[in-house]
Order: sequence, then structure tokens, then C-alpha cells
Amino acid sequence: MAILILLALFVVGAMGGKYSKELNEQKASDKNNNQVEFRIAKLNQVWEKAIRMQLAPVRLSELHSDLKIQEKDELQWKKLKAEGMDEDGEREAKLRRNFNIILAKYGMDGKKDTRTLDSNRLKDHDVKEGDTFDDPKLDKLWNKAKTSGKFSDEELQTLQREFQHHKDKINEYNIVMDTVSRTEEIHKNVISPLEGDMKEHVLHQKHSDLKQRMRNLNQGFERLRKITHEGYSADSEFKEPRVIELWEMAKRSNLSEDELDSLKEELGHFETKVEKHQHYQEQLELSHQKLKHVEALGDKDHIMRNKEKYNTLAEKAREMGYKMKKHLQDLTNKISRNGLQHNEL
Repeated sequence: MAILILLALFVVGAMGGKYSKELNEQKASDKNNNQVEFRIAKLNQVWEKAIRMQLAPVRLSELHSDLKIQEKDELQWKKLKAEGMDEDGEREAKLRRNFNIILAKYGMDGKKDTRTLDSNRLKDHDVKEGDTFDDPKLDKLWNKAKTSGKFSDEELQTLQREFQHHKDKINEYNIVMDTVSRTEEIHKNVISPLEGDMKEHVLHQKHSDLKQRMRNLNQGFERLRKITHEGYSADSEFKEPRVIELWEMAKRSNLSEDELDSLKEELGHFETKVEKHQHYQEQLELSHQKLKHVEALGDKDHIMRNKEKYNTLAEKAREMGYKMKKHLQDLTNKISRNGLQHNEL
């Protein structure tokens, strides 16, 4: 009996030691038995803050997907760390950086978000009325494409998505640069403090990432310039910007012809997933507008029915968003293992 008691105490002590290292992780409900969205406390803090900020439905859905990916990566890292891996702390530093990028991306890093309009890193100009992409080179190229007569209405819509994607990549680059700079200056984040113990190899990795992002931007702009001048070729493999970007990366990598053929087929499936996600986002936005209209009329039954439809769509958009971003991450990793650096977001 005494042996059993000692064993029980040992097990409890071991569990206490294990979970004391994971104080930031939560179960499916909190102390008040309320359901929580994520298993990691700081991610729930971000999610709850986003709801309080009343982010637009599509942005909220995008944030949810990003936080789900972050959660998966952090839980995977905790498992690796428990097995004695990541001794140099490089994966941990990357996770911390990715978390800070998410905060900045959705305006929750405690800094007024002037990156889109006021950044002087990739552009230095006054935004004029009629500018579509807040970047003089992009706006000039887009206006040229619109008036060239080389594109059908459907092709112009596809090209506009490519331009928008490039604009997003510019904003993302600025966010990453800003986050790296602020980390180096040991500024404090609103939600979590930034640690100042920066190892030289980690800093080198951060700057290598920035250089790779800049190379990708330059290659992306060259593609837009070429399409604007020549139009879309009849044998264009894909039409979704993220898929096109992955395919261009793959063609520059060390993949064999057979591997490229296999990847091309997988990218076709991924493009379908991207289109489906985009469809749900559009439906979510329409549903939100309809719900606001119904709420203004004040019919409770009508409000309840529309709220149920909206919540169902929101859940589906989040689910599709996570699957799409997880697939994007897997594809990027697959290509990166063949000579290209992993681009985190």
C-alpha cells in the first residue's frame, strides 16, 4: 500500500513538472467552464482582442486560420523540445517572430498601422485619388494593363488578383522588416514581451528571410510586368496568385521533371481549395451585410435565422481557411526542401 502511495505521488509530481512548463497552454474550457477557441492562452488573448476590436468578418476568419497554424506549430515545437530537440532555440525564435508578425498583420502589436500608406521602405510617394494599390509602380502597371486591350474581363479579374496579392506581399515584407527591427531594439509587445537575448545566427536567419522575401517580390513584379506587356499565354497553368507563385518557385527549384509533374497535379487540387475558400469568404461578407440590414429592421426571428446562417458560414470559412493555409505551408515546405528557403507566411 505504501509503495502504491509513493508511486501515485511520483506520477502526480512528474505530471506537475511537465505541465508547469506549459502554463501558457489551456484545455477546451477555462476556469469558469467557458469554451475557449485555442489550446494556448496567448492565442486566445489575441482572438478575444480581435473580437473586441470588431475586425471585419473576412479578416477575423483569416486571423483564425493564422492562429490555428500558429497553434499547430507551437504544440509541435513543445513536443520536439520535450524530446531534447531545438537546443539552439532557432525554432522557438521563429515561432516568436511569426506570432509577432500575426499581431502586426492584424493591427494588434500596439503600433498605429501606417505601413500601408506611410512606409518608406519600398515606396516613397503621396497616395493620389484613383490609386488602386498604394504603390506607384503597381498603379502605373495596372492602368497600363486596363487600357491595353489585351485582356478579357475575366483575365482582368485574374490579373487584378495577382496585383492585389503582390500588394499584400509588399505589406507583409514591411511588417516582417518592422517586426525584426523592433525585436532587435528590444521593444515590448502589447500582449507578450519580446525577449532580448538575440543570438547572432538567429539574426542572420531573419535577415536571410528578408532577402529571400525581397527576391520573391522582385520576381513577382517581373512576372506582372511581363504579363502586362504580353498578355496571358494560352497555356497558362494556373490563375490563382498563390498557386502561380508556388509553381514559379517550383520551376526555379531542383525538382526533377517527374517531381514537377506530380507537384503540378497537387497544385491543381490546391487551386480548387483556394477558389473554394475565396467563395466562402465572399459568401461570408454578403451574409454579414445581410445580417446588419436585418438587425436594423429589428425582426427577432429574422435576425436569429440570419445569425445562424452567418455563424455557419463563418465556421466553414475558418475551417476552409485553415485547410488552405496548412496545405500552402506543406507545399511551400516541400518546394523549400529542394533548394529554396521557407517563406513563413
